[in-house]
Amino acid sequence: MAYDENFADRIRYILQEKEADFYEKKMFGGLCFMVDDKMCVGIIKEELMARIGTNAYAEALQKQGAKEMNFTGRAMKGYVFVEEYGLESNDDLAYWLQLALDFNPLAKASKKRKKKTN
Repeated sequence: MAYDENFADRIRYILQEKEADFYEKKMFGGLCFMVDDKMCVGIIKEELMARIGTNAYAEALQKQGAKEMNFTGRAMKGYVFVEEYGLESNDDLAYWLQLALDFNPLAKASKKRKKKTN
């Protein structure tokens, strides 16, 4: 598996504590946690990916361990990666999860692809 299962357990625990209605989906070689059918947070290798929106973006990048999400060679505004050393405590992790949960109602859901029929 391309992600740390113990890290996934920490995320599950905090999302359950926050009473978030979520499900998991394997994406990008990692694991995404979907809220309201929208990507909220995920694990890619040892890093947290958080969808926090553009309003919180600049301030979030000043936090320990945070960096631009540069998955395709170009920064994706509104998304951050947080390295392990910025997630050592559950309070640190809860901070990032809450930012993502706060943005989630404002986030647009991805368009559903229609299945091709022959």
